[in-house]
Amino acid sequence: MLKAEPSVPRPLGYPTPRLLGADEMERRTGNKQKHESRNPLQRALINRFHRNAVAMVERVQPDTILDLGCGEGYAIAALQQAGVQAKFSGIDFSDAALREARGRLGDEVELKCADLLDLQHTDEKYELVMMLEVLEHIIEPERMVEVFNRLCSGHLLLSVPREPFFRGLNLARGKNIRRWGNDPEHVNHWSRRSFIRWVDQYFDVVESPGVFPWTMVLARLRTRDT
Repeated sequence: MLKAEPSVPRPLGYPTPRLLGADEMERRTGNKQKHESRNPLQRALINRFHRNAVAMVERVQPDTILDLGCGEGYAIAALQQAGVQAKFSGIDFSDAALREARGRLGDEVELKCADLLDLQHTDEKYELVMMLEVLEHIIEPERMVEVFNRLCSGHLLLSVPREPFFRGLNLARGKNIRRWGNDPEHVNHWSRRSFIRWVDQYFDVVESPGVFPWTMVLARLRTRDT
């Protein structure tokens, strides 16, 4: 059972150059724009991303799914709409995003406001743990490995922007030009190969479908005697 906590004042491991309110607003706005854009190409890319996520989840058929950094609940909603049968839970540091997620997902999905790197009161195990488009925001992402090992009993589904193409596409549409296309809160930058290699240090990579301009990896928890 996820235990409710008060709003997180400043998440551990999250970039801190500006006030959290500005960071959170930019993250929320960017996430909403990405998922609710009317641009046909943007919508096609997002739909393809979610189709691949659904395919990876259906491959392992988990009974319980935890979405770390669930935001406004778009990923869980896509799985629900595709008919995935599982008990869903989500954790995010943003009260505002979770309010939107609650409206989108209903009361059957268990949602919690918490710092992803400070989850001492979350001891339940999940057959699938997802973290989609979050690791690029976390300083020292290796710190998430312990969290994954503690909360996951089976598989992980992870995704990050595929660099340098993600920044290149931002530049092409005139976004973040002064930062050479880099989103202000992205502190980690992986190519497809380097991200797969990073995941493979800690977990057994099962599959990495082509989801340009992102890298998605399905991985299996590594047994202790490996």
